[in-house]
Amino acid sequence: MGAIIEELKLIHPENPLIVQSDKTILLEVSSNHYEEARDKLARFAELEKSPEHIHTYRLTPLSLWNAAASGLTVKEILGGLEEYSKYDLPGNVVHDITDYMSRYGRLKLIREDEDLILISDERALMAEIINHKKVQPYILAILSPTKVRVLPLMRGHIKQALVHVGYPVEDLAGYVIGETLSFSLRSPTLSGRPFELRHYQTESAEIFYAGGEARGGSGTIVLPCGAGKTMVGMAVMYQMQCSTLILTPNTVAVRQWITELLDKTTLTEDQIGEYSGLRKEVRPITVSTYQVMTYRQRGSDKKSVNIDDFPHFQVFSAREWGLIVYDEVHLLPAPVFRITAELQPRRRLGLTATLVREDGHEADVFSLIGPKKYDVPWKDLERQGWIAPAECHEVRVPLPIDQKMVYATTEQRFKHSFAAQSSAKLPILGKLLKRHEYDPTLIIGTYVEQLEIIARMFNIPILTGKTGVRAREKLYEQFRKGEINRLVVSKVANFSIDLPDASVAIEVSGTFGSRQEEAQRLGRLLRPKNDGSTAHFYTIVTRDTVDQSFAANRQRFLTEQGYRYEILYDTDVMSQENEKEVKDYVEAPATSG
Repeated sequence: MGAIIEELKLIHPENPLIVQSDKTILLEVSSNHYEEARDKLARFAELEKSPEHIHTYRLTPLSLWNAAASGLTVKEILGGLEEYSKYDLPGNVVHDITDYMSRYGRLKLIREDEDLILISDERALMAEIINHKKVQPYILAILSPTKVRVLPLMRGHIKQALVHVGYPVEDLAGYVIGETLSFSLRSPTLSGRPFELRHYQTESAEIFYAGGEARGGSGTIVLPCGAGKTMVGMAVMYQMQCSTLILTPNTVAVRQWITELLDKTTLTEDQIGEYSGLRKEVRPITVSTYQVMTYRQRGSDKKSVNIDDFPHFQVFSAREWGLIVYDEVHLLPAPVFRITAELQPRRRLGLTATLVREDGHEADVFSLIGPKKYDVPWKDLERQGWIAPAECHEVRVPLPIDQKMVYATTEQRFKHSFAAQSSAKLPILGKLLKRHEYDPTLIIGTYVEQLEIIARMFNIPILTGKTGVRAREKLYEQFRKGEINRLVVSKVANFSIDLPDASVAIEVSGTFGSRQEEAQRLGRLLRPKNDGSTAHFYTIVTRDTVDQSFAANRQRFLTEQGYRYEILYDTDVMSQENEKEVKDYVEAPATSG
């Protein structure tokens, strides 16, 4: 053992990183260099675990390819690891980083007249690719040892196959221009407010478009909620001046896109169409939802992957779109992936706060929408004042004695639902509501029955999937105007809602261990406050249950972005002297919200 320790050569004991030969990286949270090292790692490694003292990251092919696509070099990655590592870097890790980063772009797709051509400078690599069973179905002709003609209509499928083979192709085959649409950005806006794109919004749009060159035009922009991803989409549209199809998570998001476009550009109402469950307008700018796009005809086989089963997919060919914008691209449903594989000649912009997908389809976003082109750490934008500072708190409550035996004997698949809806959370919720009595507050949860109980108990309006679009918009407007300062919301409020004055969110239940959901829920609070105040994000979890385990997983993404959760217990929040006061408060009769 002594010989092994000596061999490791501890060269910088004050540094926070330990890079291991299995490509995991350990990061000490207590180190003075923790924040700088974390910001470096976030650009090229994936966070796997984030307990109190040691965080575990992993280098993966996809994380390194995204880093390469965003302009990061091998020298910068190795330099960052060496700068903060306690030990010399393992030789195999240095080799693997160099190897994986070099794989991006060694194969290229180009256009020659009407032909789609796959090329490489390396004969051996091309021979390997030509003989791979995942690629062979797409080959039309071998033109030379370094040049192959492939099926032009299968451009997306070829890119997917090459990612799975381990050699992501650089797509230089170009794009259709689309219908021309001239418009300008307004300053001031139609509503009379000053408007100017922020530096990172302009920069990300320019990097995506790349002056119209084939190297630009497809990819994902990663920015925090509240950082103005809609403005980035608008900036790209302005650069391109073409007809655009915008896909969003829900109808409220559709309306918000339309409102922003009318307010901040010279586009007129007759140029912007809403294609939703209520309206079916196809205009030069058309805004729709993933739900409408994936609607199936009644009686169709739910397991079918036939594009003909989705009647609204005709929108993709209804006009000569020059750009397709995928808002909240991490939510992209599988059927839209399939149609996107057929849309590779059109420029594609993904917008998201996180590339994390709970279904494991990150590689499909990479190959079909495009690699990460731009991202900014959340804390960087917070320091610059573009998003609000936020404090995160996890409040752990014990199961009541009479519920412990029920939980212990509950079937495993129902344990999370039982623990997440524990009545022990209600007194804590009451205390937090009194603490933030005058702050605009969202109470967020997954289980509608639990939310309905809370809404009745505290006499707070509630918004769920059953709430109609008009009623939703009315509640949002009342919240924005300060007519109400509390709102109980289900999962429908996770995405694309504009509540700039919300300063407190209390999460009473989550969707298992969804990291993307946690990021989106915190994002509801991150628009800068007029008074510069700090936002507070609370998550109430049931101790020593799967609810606590799933909460730990949800927090991983936010930890990677620089947020630390303060761990509190029920006794920290509810002191002995105020316990009766809060109990009376939550048990008081309440009328329905």
